[in-house]
Amino acid sequence: MSVLRPMDKLPDLNAATILLVGTEDSLLQKLAESMLQDHCASELRVHLANSLPLPSTVNRPRIDLIVFVINLHSKYSLRNVEECLSHVDSSFFLGKVCFLATGAGQENHCSIHQNTVIKLAHTYRSPLLFCDLEVESFRAIVAQRLVRMLQICAGHVPGISAVNLLSLLRRSDSPPSKEL
Repeated sequence: MSVLRPMDKLPDLNAATILLVGTEDSLLQKLAESMLQDHCASELRVHLANSLPLPSTVNRPRIDLIVFVINLHSKYSLRNVEECLSHVDSSFFLGKVCFLATGAGQENHCSIHQNTVIKLAHTYRSPLLFCDLEVESFRAIVAQRLVRMLQICAGHVPGISAVNLLSLLRRSDSPPSKEL
């Protein structure tokens, strides 16, 4: 089993690669299509995976941002993401990992409490976005945000790095870890 490392491949000139990891294939595909519709100055590559580790035989580009998609209606989705986290090198958590929780709009159907996902993101010091990917307008907005985050993580935005992005996305009212 291989661990995914942020610097194990050389970057491609003017290209940015995002890896969407989750169990909901159709939602990941719709999100990827929304991201590819967004105008981006660099070449945008979107890779989808149900789980990690990635096959080592596949020739893939360097991954600039990993987004773990958690469906709040599926405990399997959360369990899958938790298992995948062990296959990610700790240096990825310096601004190159994001959690995306979907299905929060239908709270009465959720099998995972939002606080569980908040604690997970807090544990890994990574940003957490909530979005209902079933709704096209919400999906388009989160796709734009992810593309912008990807550009920063790939180093295509002068003056800001992934670590800077991490500090900008951290909520100022977030409780200290003792309170969670």
